Amino acid sequence: MTTSTEKVAVVRDTYIRYNPSERANHWLVVVCAILLMLSGLAFFHPAFFWLTALFGGGQAARAIHPWIGVVLAGSFTFMGIRFFRQNIWTKEDGEWMSHVGDLINHREDKVPEAGRFNAAQKLVFYVMFWSVVTLFLSGLVLWQHYFGDAFPMGLQRFAGLVHALMAAAMIITMIIHIYAAIWNTGSVRAMTRGPVTGGWLWKHHRRYLREEVGGRK
Repeated sequence: MTTSTEKVAVVRDTYIRYNPSERANHWLVVVCAILLMLSGLAFFHPAFFWLTALFGGGQAARAIHPWIGVVLAGSFTFMGIRFFRQNIWTKEDGEWMSHVGDLINHREDKVPEAGRFNAAQKLVFYVMFWSVVTLFLSGLVLWQHYFGDAFPMGLQRFAGLVHALMAAAMIITMIIHIYAAIWNTGSVRAMTRGPVTGGWLWKHHRRYLREEVGGRK
């Protein structure tokens, strides 16, 4: 059990939440996802076609869109490999989810301890993972320049429907993720600069802090 003296020592310390390569990987995924969202909306409905001007016109946007998807798939795969083990769901995560109300109402003392990623962050990881996989595979079916004659029209129409649904799921998840990061003071700074205080980890990721302190010792 941690004494008050040990806790004060931890609070005054700092820890690297994300190293430079992890931050660069994350922001590459973010940039690709935003570009795909903007160009994808332009193709989804005529009301958004004006967004193609951001990419140099309709033809340029249609040519660039799938290649950005390839970059996103590659960069997210790299991120997924890095964070896979830390995002494995455990029984403690189910207990953590049952205390979401306490978290929202700033009663963190009642929320079970979390590792490097809490249950909500793991759910975001899973949704993003399956969205990227599904969007990449369905996008290949829809990539007319290279695979236009490789798949029957019925499959291409089905792939278009799946692509739109998973894109919507991904966009909604991104909005929730961004809101949560802004709401949870210190999260954005951790992903832009790297370090967080021991007090921040004690409040949000206490089990991970114990592991880090144990590793330092």
